[in-house]
Amino acid sequence: MPLFKNFDEIDRNGPVLIAGQTASGKSQIAMDIAENQGGIIINADAIQVYKNWRILTARPSSMDEAKIKHKLYGHIDGTTDYSVGTWIKEVKKILSSNSRPIIVGGTGLYFSALTNGLVDIPEISESTRQEANNRVKKNGFESLVREIDKETIQKIDKNNPVRVQRAWEVLRSTGRGLNSWHSDTPKPTLDLNMCKAILVDGKVSLINHRINKRFDQMMGKGLIKEAESNLANWNKCHPSSKAIGARELIAFLNNNISKDQLREKIIIATRQYAKRQRTWFRSKMKNWEKYIIE
Repeated sequence: MPLFKNFDEIDRNGPVLIAGQTASGKSQIAMDIAENQGGIIINADAIQVYKNWRILTARPSSMDEAKIKHKLYGHIDGTTDYSVGTWIKEVKKILSSNSRPIIVGGTGLYFSALTNGLVDIPEISESTRQEANNRVKKNGFESLVREIDKETIQKIDKNNPVRVQRAWEVLRSTGRGLNSWHSDTPKPTLDLNMCKAILVDGKVSLINHRINKRFDQMMGKGLIKEAESNLANWNKCHPSSKAIGARELIAFLNNNISKDQLREKIIIATRQYAKRQRTWFRSKMKNWEKYIIE
């Protein structure tokens, strides 16, 4: 039974954007729309691009990918950095094929860049990235905060390690703050007014219940085996290691936590992530149409 029911409200040929917190059912809604109206599903989740964590990151199943064409899922090696700029370039290439896009994900920054424009910041050198990784490993990402310019630090989430490190790397590499670069933002890739922009939402209690249920489903699908396949090459500094629950799974495999602790820690971390997403979406996506799941 489809999770989405408002098909009559969507232009069958127009672009569709679907954002939502983790476990909200947004991927199923994308499938519902694609199966009912046609289209190609494009990933807008910063972690689902990595090939080494399909189950943990709740990437579409092989069965779903066989039914509907999916793009930008699991196509990046887990050790490779992947930026919003790279994502925009790949999306533009897909859009040039004139396929009807259904873009879905939980990374708000991707949608912001897509519909508001993204400045072309020069590539960060490997030496700068390694310097940042070493600093974070030794002293934590908080040590980078005080070195970021005031204009930028007022704009970013200081509690988000990825955003903090990115801002520090840009300033270190270019000598210019991230906020300054953003002031030169070009035209957006997609005009929000020309898209059906859907923000999937629901009661916190329902989202929490879905998070619990999804974790148990992941375990049933072979989550531990997936973690075992990542153990030999595990490095907490790898970009894919930022996946919610990855560190806890490795700790479990190293006998540092019990299976009960594993479940509790991953569920708590996922709920915290959903809360951060909720706050961001409700602040930045006020013009998006809400679709409430029940």
